Amino acid sequence: MLNDATGFKKIYLACGYTDLRRGIDGLAAIIRFQFELDPFDKNTAFLFCGKRTDRLKLLVWEGDGFLLAYKRLERGAFNWPRTASEALEITTDQYRMLMQGLEVIARHPILQLDDPPKTM
Repeated sequence: MLNDATGFKKIYLACGYTDLRRGIDGLAAIIRFQFELDPFDKNTAFLFCGKRTDRLKLLVWEGDGFLLAYKRLERGAFNWPRTASEALEITTDQYRMLMQGLEVIARHPILQLDDPPKTM
């Protein structure tokens, strides 16, 4: 479940750093008050990463209670977006890429064709 995102209807990344010493209640409070989302939204996954990028926490409301999962990598690190302080919705494909250690948010994105050119 944690590697392939089966069963999740939405997946949110909590961009930036999160204190991973927080438990279910602390993470649910971040979801509700900082991101203004509903932590009781069934089968919606919320991912949190601390300063050490080799571990993360996942919080999901399953209808009858919360599931809190903790993942620590033996080697490597998660490429986690650090600049924003908001929740970012990602696709299941992006989630799978993140679990493989790939970057899901480009640091220097290529301009789209409809983007206006930068002037100097």
